[in-house]
Amino acid sequence: MQFREFFSSVLGLQLFPAEDFPLPIETVHIKKGEIITQYGQTENAVYFINKGIVELTIKSYMTEKVIDFFFENEMVSAFTSFLNQLPSDVQICALVDCELELILHEDLMKAYQTSIEVNKFGRILTEQGYIRKSNREKDLLTKTAEERYAEMFETKSEYINNIPVNKIAKYLGIHPESLSRIRKKIN
Repeated sequence: MQFREFFSSVLGLQLFPAEDFPLPIETVHIKKGEIITQYGQTENAVYFINKGIVELTIKSYMTEKVIDFFFENEMVSAFTSFLNQLPSDVQICALVDCELELILHEDLMKAYQTSIEVNKFGRILTEQGYIRKSNREKDLLTKTAEERYAEMFETKSEYINNIPVNKIAKYLGIHPESLSRIRKKIN
């Protein structure tokens, strides 16, 4: 799926012809291990993942923690930095080779001034992002690491093998050895 298709599907509209699309989009290719947004960098774009997997991490006082993974047909950005135009406290890194489409901050802000469709799209994605974050918080407070891994395995099984075990363990907040025991039990 390309961003224009995603945009139209979120809004329940027919596909916009490229020449009428309200946002300029640039396609970029990112290699595995490449950092998309660094700690301390002001985020200047939102990204749509055509192909690949990225991780969003944050530094803790002793280690780095995985906040979330983003997969094909999802949007990702260091959103707080993007919205406030302040240095990012998170980092985005490609876990596999990725093809991303990006929209620059300046272009999105201009489109908000001129396009009701872009405004509606932004509102819907903000709502979805809030729900995703809220559900993650609830899961961390109410479910075991085993339950969270089982859900991840059920919903994202086609991607699990491409994510290093230590990163999944960080995401779940457990040691890799504990994840190995969980994986043996589930499989």
